[in-house]
Amino acid sequence: MRIVFAGTPDIAVPTLGALEEAGHEVVAVLTQPDARGRRGRTLHPSPVKAYALERGLDVWTPERASEPEVVERIAALEADAAAVVAYGQILKPALLDAVRTHWVNLHFSLLPAWRGAAPVQRALMAGDDITGASTFIIEEGLDTGPILGVLTERIRATDTSGVLLERLAHAGAPLMVKSLEALVAGRADPRPQEADGITYAHKLTRDDAYVAWDLAGHVVDRRIRGCTPAPGAWTTLPDGSVAKLGPVSPRPQRPTTVPGQVALVEGEVLVGTGTHPVALGTIAPAGKKPMDAAAWWRGARLPEGSRLGEA
Repeated sequence: MRIVFAGTPDIAVPTLGALEEAGHEVVAVLTQPDARGRRGRTLHPSPVKAYALERGLDVWTPERASEPEVVERIAALEADAAAVVAYGQILKPALLDAVRTHWVNLHFSLLPAWRGAAPVQRALMAGDDITGASTFIIEEGLDTGPILGVLTERIRATDTSGVLLERLAHAGAPLMVKSLEALVAGRADPRPQEADGITYAHKLTRDDAYVAWDLAGHVVDRRIRGCTPAPGAWTTLPDGSVAKLGPVSPRPQRPTTVPGQVALVEGEVLVGTGTHPVALGTIAPAGKKPMDAAAWWRGARLPEGSRLGEA
């Protein structure tokens, strides 16, 4: 097959690699333009661009992939199909028509559940037990196209969104290859998405990542794992400064305490919630790297009864 590939972050790389390993010709790679680092000085290529250049592939970084000149270039390639994994741009009809069959997206949810930008993060935060990945034909609606293939994956009690996304990215790569092969060979049997069970996974904001300690302990746990590594769960310290939090461990056997109240108990830094406490794992006060919570506690020397999240 002659395939156009569109993707940007690390989670897109396994699918690009799987297409090459299966012997298919990747005739062009579309990815987002180079972005500036946190300090805003140096431009950095996307993980997909870096990987594709190492492989000697033709890489395009258009600001808008659906511009007429890009559509013309894609059409001239006479590709059989296109694979999309977390590209980050809306694909308009003219571009969708520029390959022989269809553009196929690998989406990390069991559609129609969690359509949108942050399916894994929202599934974790909602407490779902099962998630998965779906390949579907891209159409004008947001993740609404007919399904080509599905895989399921159990969500583990300690999964963060980063860990789960990586697992799904590797599991989903062969699913994309099989879906494209069936589509191009005329063996695919696309099925419309169910009308029931539609949910939306809106992009996470900084407000989503704020830890409200009056929530139940299991909800606090889910929120922090869903926001790890990005955008990063956070709270305020007693002095009003902000600190980023790593995943916590629920401690249902401990007595209920005041929400946000922090204390060292048998070597663990416990924080009260609306139900049982949770044990902090790592904490990164403003301007500092993440550190073990017990080490932070020893240096912070907080008065008894101090609370997080009040300022």
